[in-house]
Amino acid sequence: MKHIKPVFFSLILIFLFHCGNAQVFNEQIYKFSKALGSIASFYVDPVDEDQLVEYAIVEMLKELDPHSVYINKDDVKAMNEPLQGNFEGIGVQFNLLNDTIYIISPISGGPSERVGIQAGDRIVRIDAEDVAGVGITNNEVRKKLMGEKDTKVTVTIKRRNEESLLDFTITRDKIPIYSLDAAYMVDDETGYIRLNRFAFTTVKEFEEAVEKLKKDNMKNLILDLRDNGGGYLQESITLSDHFLDQNKLIVYTEGNNISKMDYTSTRSGDFKDGRLVILLNEHSASASEIVAGAVQDWDRGVIVGRRSFGKGLVQRPVNLPDGSMIRLTVARYYTPTGRLIQKPYDHGTAEYAMDASRRYLNGEYFYRDSIQLNDSLKYHTLVNKRTVYGGGGIMPDVFVPYDTTYITDYYQRLIRRGVFNTFVLKYLDINREKLESEYPSFLKYRDEFFVDDSVLSEFTGHGTELGIALNDKEFEISANLIANQIKALIARDLWNMSEYFEILNASDDAFLKAMEIITEHRSYQALIQQN
Repeated sequence: MKHIKPVFFSLILIFLFHCGNAQVFNEQIYKFSKALGSIASFYVDPVDEDQLVEYAIVEMLKELDPHSVYINKDDVKAMNEPLQGNFEGIGVQFNLLNDTIYIISPISGGPSERVGIQAGDRIVRIDAEDVAGVGITNNEVRKKLMGEKDTKVTVTIKRRNEESLLDFTITRDKIPIYSLDAAYMVDDETGYIRLNRFAFTTVKEFEEAVEKLKKDNMKNLILDLRDNGGGYLQESITLSDHFLDQNKLIVYTEGNNISKMDYTSTRSGDFKDGRLVILLNEHSASASEIVAGAVQDWDRGVIVGRRSFGKGLVQRPVNLPDGSMIRLTVARYYTPTGRLIQKPYDHGTAEYAMDASRRYLNGEYFYRDSIQLNDSLKYHTLVNKRTVYGGGGIMPDVFVPYDTTYITDYYQRLIRRGVFNTFVLKYLDINREKLESEYPSFLKYRDEFFVDDSVLSEFTGHGTELGIALNDKEFEISANLIANQIKALIARDLWNMSEYFEILNASDDAFLKAMEIITEHRSYQALIQQN
């Protein structure tokens, strides 16, 4: 038994702690440990006990539910960084173009910006080692640039219009990872905020954005939770509290070994009045659905878009001694009306994973009538008694179909090959100074810059160089979409993500529907009060 690793015994102790019938479970532990010990001691060939234990844990968790998973120690840190809200490094956004590391932009206030790194710089050496023209990968760049706080790295920069190379010694630091993608005023009274996850810093970022937008006279809010896969339960509860009056149930959780826990709103909150629209789609999950469910059940706002993912399970991290982790489902959560919005997983993990494809093939992304609603899972909102449903995501109050009108095979090949990003890097490398001179403000750029035929011709030529042959017919169909994407990406690199989304949203059907609803008081009230 000396070969069996500590992680296995730790797992046994965890399950013993939670097990109601210790005697029965002890028998199962003995059975499993005897089998593993026999393999380690007597098997004909050498075995990797670590790998055997990991395989056993993975397969055991597969029998529970799709969201109880084992994460090996190498993946734990990478998984936690986006939710913890920071990592340690030099603080730059970069991309690889023609085997060269291009700086898209230094992160505001980060160590690279502090020493003078600029957008458009090329890194040619890291700690005196050549990194240009040697086939370096994104992962290798990250490994060289990231590191523990207060350690140093020297980068050698080639800067346009500078004859000699420039050396910068950068002291690594904590680099923030933002969960807020965008916050801006759409019109005189309507603000827009987009969140990409629910991390430790999400509510703080949201509060800062609301405070800034209120100074600009924001009275109504569009909260974009599309493609937001969730995160920390507590952050979604605290965010929901910003929208609801005092003593309103936000969500409750309950499990076989977890007593029922109610989470209610408080007196504090930054947006308890004013019209509210929340945007959802099929990739909005978990914490996003808690916020949307609470708002919908209390008739506090209008949900616009497509049916959300349908994850109503709560996971608890169980840390193991070797640095690995189990994310174990310990409870289900329910919206204020009592809805469980977890979609079924009775037929196994593989079938569960096919749900998004099945929705698409069934036409659910395009026609509301294609969505199968179970009358046994019908509920009524708590104020206006509107009909809502459980059993698989949050159904929007206003359905907006997925628009594929301008999406051609040619456009999708360009996306998959990364042509947009590499073209914009190349275009800005040549035209950055001219653009910054002609468009000193984003508003001037937004209103006056157009991706004309000459730029589109350069773009298609760049695509051809990268192996995507021009299809004239499909290009004509996708031309406006391509031009808008190029304009948005240029805006992102010259300013930030808020400007990127401001460009894209101007032609986004769900966003435009949200604006139509939120600016028409009668329309908004009719949706809130409909039966």
